[in-house]
Amino acid sequence: MHSRSVGSSPAGTARAVRKRADRTPRAAAAALLTLTCASACGGSSSKGGFDPNGKFENTGNSSPGLPPSPTASGPPSTLTPKQVDDAVLQAYHRFQQTYQQVYTNNDPTPLAQVAADPLLAKVTNDVQATKAKGEIWRFVNISNPRVYARSKDGAKVFVIDCMRTLAGYRFSTKTGKRLGGRTGSAYVYRTGLKYVDGVWKVYDSVQDKQC
Repeated sequence: MHSRSVGSSPAGTARAVRKRADRTPRAAAAALLTLTCASACGGSSSKGGFDPNGKFENTGNSSPGLPPSPTASGPPSTLTPKQVDDAVLQAYHRFQQTYQQVYTNNDPTPLAQVAADPLLAKVTNDVQATKAKGEIWRFVNISNPRVYARSKDGAKVFVIDCMRTLAGYRFSTKTGKRLGGRTGSAYVYRTGLKYVDGVWKVYDSVQDKQC
């Protein structure tokens, strides 16, 4: 997974998501309505132990309308690998749901509950820029995540997800007119979560190959 940082848009993957190629399609966004499939997608081993070697490194309380915060489960060093994986996937789904609300309302405030820098800053800036342009996004994704790797100290865990965008459209907030978008894309995303302030938070994501 040799990725370089580029911009994109929520119509299929958040502008903050880094991509493998230099193209910047307005495709899938890292999360709106998340529907979980039953089978896994992607070619990485489901066993832990792979050290991502910093591939993703360049660098509380619930709000109304958001899903409840994940139950505090303690530091990863005190848990079994399965307990850590369960907590990470719960945090990943919460990020997806929060991301949906953030773009629905053009308000990045809730992101700090589920995301950390550099992704937090990138998505925040994109939401603010989208709002300033008088635009809003509407999109629907099908998500199929699983844990595929973790750091040696267990404080960072990596999720692979075949994210299928059923629809993603950009609208004018003034006229309601559809300005653009597309449907039918599916890409593998590799997302890093780290244990920060007692919770798991998404801190970066890379768009990989089609799936």
